[in-house]
Amino acid sequence: MDTKTALINWALLMCLVFLWGTSFMFISVSVETVDPLSIVFYRVVLGALVLTLIAYARGLRLPLSPTAWLVFTVFGFFGNLLPFFLISWGQQSVNSGIAGMIMAIMPLMTMIMAHYFVEGEDLNRYKIIGFILGITGISILLGPVFEGGGRAVLSGIAIFIAATSYAVNTILVRRLPHYNPLVAGAGMLIAASITLLPIWLLLAPAYSDSFSTKSMLSVIWLGIGPTGIASLILFVVIKRAGPTFLSTINYMIPVVAFFTGAIILSEPVEWHSILALITILSGIALTRFRANQVAPISG
Repeated sequence: MDTKTALINWALLMCLVFLWGTSFMFISVSVETVDPLSIVFYRVVLGALVLTLIAYARGLRLPLSPTAWLVFTVFGFFGNLLPFFLISWGQQSVNSGIAGMIMAIMPLMTMIMAHYFVEGEDLNRYKIIGFILGITGISILLGPVFEGGGRAVLSGIAIFIAATSYAVNTILVRRLPHYNPLVAGAGMLIAASITLLPIWLLLAPAYSDSFSTKSMLSVIWLGIGPTGIASLILFVVIKRAGPTFLSTINYMIPVVAFFTGAIILSEPVEWHSILALITILSGIALTRFRANQVAPISG
């Protein structure tokens, strides 16, 4: 690989890290005045619009078969609707840095599930110790939250379930029929939008002046940037550099999430959070001893 190609690959990777790492910060701003259900709906609709326009501009067309749309609906639920809602709901009580760090458990959960459902992804002692370190880090992180009790505990659990949902989606992507990544991305966001529309119309509060401009701009950016544009960059990076190179972001996104929350939103930086971050990242690193790669964290 020549220097120019390597620089372009790293630039694209850093864009992806920025988009997904800062998404937790924008969610925190969004939930100040916008309900979680509306955040998810606007996000998937805008993301679907971005990816569909790009797909059609490149001459790609969405499939018409019921099987394809059933697959897209399953992907849309586990890869978009469920985690987007749980993260948004959870971040009403848990700050963005903590949320981003909890999500770091996702590649470790994927690793455990892959052992049972993906051929050739067997566990070894490095993976097991890495997983134990990851869970230890999450325990250190959530200890003070659980001591406080109440809504914060449920919020922490919700974000953990969101990370698990992303892991489930990663396994499904490996086992269910394959489609062009750009078509699949557009399809799952369209399916997610259609699935959520009646629920949103029925349950979401009407738009009102209580929705601040700052929150709405954050919601719009979440749909266009971390959902739409990031998906496109993801496909490009995989095509140019492969999944092994892409997996590097598993180390970077929790760090970006933690420090953007601390620096921009003035969220507290406590010693146990730093210790938890180091422990979780050490666990992820240990699982790489045998070059086993997993899908990246998204937000």
